[in-house]
Amino acid sequence: MTDARVIHFEVTGKDQKALQAYYGDLFGWSFNSDNPGGYGMTDPASGLPVIGVGSDPTGGSGWVTGYVTVASIADTLAKATSLGGSVVMPQFSPDGTAQLAMVADPEGHILGITQM
Repeated sequence: MTDARVIHFEVTGKDQKALQAYYGDLFGWSFNSDNPGGYGMTDPASGLPVIGVGSDPTGGSGWVTGYVTVASIADTLAKATSLGGSVVMPQFSPDGTAQLAMVADPEGHILGITQM
């Protein structure tokens, strides 16, 4: 059994408020947008994985990204690049506690990783 499990996915786009309303209405999800930049997140106590909806920080059309837990972000970034992938976003902490990074596979598909 592996500790690498999907725990979070996010949707980013040009109009985060409209996207939050759309997904909220479509699936009955409630978003707390009292986060930096108005990023909306579902409540983990709801029984859902964490679902985040926000603006594309590059100003582009956005993306959908899954996040996988790993034991070590640094080791996972090194392994991803050794397998032909690339680091899209180096390790960072959006809130001072969680640690995140983003990698792309050899075809350019992006996946987030998090170290808990």
